[in-house]
Amino acid sequence: MNKIFELVGKEEKRQRETLMMIPSENYASKKVREAVGSILMNKYSEGYTFRRYYQGNKIVDEVEDFAIKKAKKLFGVEHANVQPYSGSPANSAVLFGLLNPGDEIMGLKLASGGHLTHGHPEITFSGRLFKSVQFGTNDDGIIDYSVVEKMARKERPKLMIIGTTSYPLALNWKKFAQIADAIGAWLVADVSHVAGLILAGSYPSPVPFVHIVTTTTHKTLRGPRGAIIMVTKKGMKKDPEVREKVDRAVFPGLQGGPHNNVTAGIAQALIEADTPSFKKYGVQIVKNAKALAHELKKAGLTLVGGGTECHLIVIDLRAQGLSGNIVAEALEEAGIVVNRNSVPNDPAPPFYPSGIRLGTPGVTTRGMKEAEMKKIAVWILAVINHVKDFKLPKDKEKRILYMRDFRQKVQKDRFLQNIASGVKSLCKKFPMP
Repeated sequence: MNKIFELVGKEEKRQRETLMMIPSENYASKKVREAVGSILMNKYSEGYTFRRYYQGNKIVDEVEDFAIKKAKKLFGVEHANVQPYSGSPANSAVLFGLLNPGDEIMGLKLASGGHLTHGHPEITFSGRLFKSVQFGTNDDGIIDYSVVEKMARKERPKLMIIGTTSYPLALNWKKFAQIADAIGAWLVADVSHVAGLILAGSYPSPVPFVHIVTTTTHKTLRGPRGAIIMVTKKGMKKDPEVREKVDRAVFPGLQGGPHNNVTAGIAQALIEADTPSFKKYGVQIVKNAKALAHELKKAGLTLVGGGTECHLIVIDLRAQGLSGNIVAEALEEAGIVVNRNSVPNDPAPPFYPSGIRLGTPGVTTRGMKEAEMKKIAVWILAVINHVKDFKLPKDKEKRILYMRDFRQKVQKDRFLQNIASGVKSLCKKFPMP
């Protein structure tokens, strides 16, 4: 067998037999995968619909035009650009199109649940090219909007980019809008994690309050790895040329021709999102997350924000004296795939954080509901208790060696293997698409 397809087969087996609980991951449908794997990938299409720099794009124009119209309809926006390669380039395009180098931006700190492209200092383009001010959360992991307002009025950023990757509570878009409007700032909502929930009505939409919305098209939207930039009525009112500024920033500003096969996959995902079954799915994601959070909290675990109002949960393991690395590695061997994650005011470094992040989009796609969340919670608690005596050393070099030894130990751990068998049995009852 071809080596690559042998590896693809192994990955398919891994996904089939384990619980996908990283909240940014999901299962795309067969039709989405077929669109992404189609012959559309053979075509170059620099430019925009009906304004290409290459011949032979009549059909590609129809594909992209369909995706644009579907996005505009579903999200209720004035303009949609479906060409960004992924979420980070989409955010980069917005900043590139609306700002000049040195302008001030404001966003949520990465450690408090924000994203690298929201102005994380020093190591990111958004933090190096622009002057970045960042707000965090309080000791309970909750955004204090009065603190955000005070900071915004003092710093007066030209643009506020608001979104989350590990913040479990719903954002108050109206309050952010009041803050941005008071200082005349652009307000950009990055809804990459919750776009599918917004379309399902299980998470508040920012569209009435913000100027621009960006989103990836996988995660809760269950599409391919791509992105959309959308301009709202409010954005058009602030600057009638904002559509052109965004489009020019994407192409030719930051990238060349779009990936037409991905555009088709986005269009198919939007078709699927425009169905009653998708809305039920989006509602169930939140029900499942709340049920799982309830069981974990009832057992004594500390949850950032006190619980969840969306698709994800962040567990603070400091009370157990555990590293997120230890727990995430052990859970993976037990067939439960989460990721280590920083918690607010985390004293540990980002590579060895004090928490784990998990979510319910993937398991909900497989058809699991509240009863299965209780079972999963029992397994998670059992694994955490099983590894409670493994403590990471403080020295960096010793940590590397310790984790290497730990991985070898858990691979042979019968307790974790027994849980993995139970997980595999559960996965058989709820097959992936």
